[in-house]
Amino acid sequence: MGMVGGGEDSPAGKIHRAAAKATGRISLVCGAFSRASTRSIQFGEEALPAKGRAYGSYREMFKKEAKLPEGERMDFVSILTTNNMHYPVSMAAADAGFHIACERPMTTSMDEAVNLSRKLKQTERLFCLAHSYAFTPALREAAKLIASGHIGSVRRIVIEYPQAWLATRMETAGSKQAAWRTDPKRMGRAGSAADIGADCEFIASMLIGSPVTELSADLTNFIKGRTLDDDACTLVRFENGARGTIWTSQIAVGEDNALSVRVYGDQGALVWRQREPLTLTIKSVEGKIKTSKHEQTLKKFSLNTSKAAIPLPPSQGFLDSFVDLYDSFANALEDAESGKKITEQKYGYPTVEDGIRCMAFIEAVARSSKSESKWTPLEIETT
Repeated sequence: MGMVGGGEDSPAGKIHRAAAKATGRISLVCGAFSRASTRSIQFGEEALPAKGRAYGSYREMFKKEAKLPEGERMDFVSILTTNNMHYPVSMAAADAGFHIACERPMTTSMDEAVNLSRKLKQTERLFCLAHSYAFTPALREAAKLIASGHIGSVRRIVIEYPQAWLATRMETAGSKQAAWRTDPKRMGRAGSAADIGADCEFIASMLIGSPVTELSADLTNFIKGRTLDDDACTLVRFENGARGTIWTSQIAVGEDNALSVRVYGDQGALVWRQREPLTLTIKSVEGKIKTSKHEQTLKKFSLNTSKAAIPLPPSQGFLDSFVDLYDSFANALEDAESGKKITEQKYGYPTVEDGIRCMAFIEAVARSSKSESKWTPLEIETT
């Protein structure tokens, strides 16, 4: 694995490096960790096992790595930059012949998303979108229960994701993470609706097994001087007729990382909360309540997130989800290397198609909030 971004001050860098290592199958061998070449090389010399594989820029890294013998050069790159750099780095990686794992959102516009999808098809490169909760055990179980009809026909899903870390103007108080997440040029068209709303949209579609087709969004920037939303409430409609509500906020005073999911069917309901990540509560129409506990048997790794620059969930479940994400991507990479004709969806990790749907959601939310119309359809372009 190579890495672009994710340097010394990056919470995502710490998580992705630890998760990849915990698979026991992936080694970090090179990186361009910062836009400042000196800082990138300095950090790389400390973080990498071999000297000379820390680069001053991602373009230099791709050029030099591509010239190394097969088996020595990196196989894929993990992209942990600001959102506006996801697209150019991904395109350059595909052109250089490397597979890609990328933080979400995949790009900052639908045009970029479609172009990247075409590039991946042309170059036959694999793409893994790093949605934080893709492999959370309790959510995976919930999806299976819903698909099996355990709670009957789904009527509504309610997802709430309140945080408090942007309740003051952290972007002018020296916080690099706050600075780029409140900057439209680096973040994109939406703030909280994209930063944490992207995960909510993915969770909702994964659980219900049906995509969002239209929505009605109310985006607000409560902090004076802030351009992007720091609070968003969105009503969504799914292809299968289900309805949903997604509330994301980064100015909810007193909240740390209080993600919660409730799914209501005509025969039962499911409840999951980030504060108890290994627990899934199952309710029946008769009033019976059952609790499903997911033991963290592997205990893959732990990471101190108490001093992170952005709020991070408890280690249980959340961090293991990243390990399984990288593990599933490694399965696809190994099969591709052996010459097998593969279908990425069978490995379970989010793909470029999920990235396109994520981008459609973000753009629809931004359009809807400025529109006088109540409902805004998602406009998904095909490649």
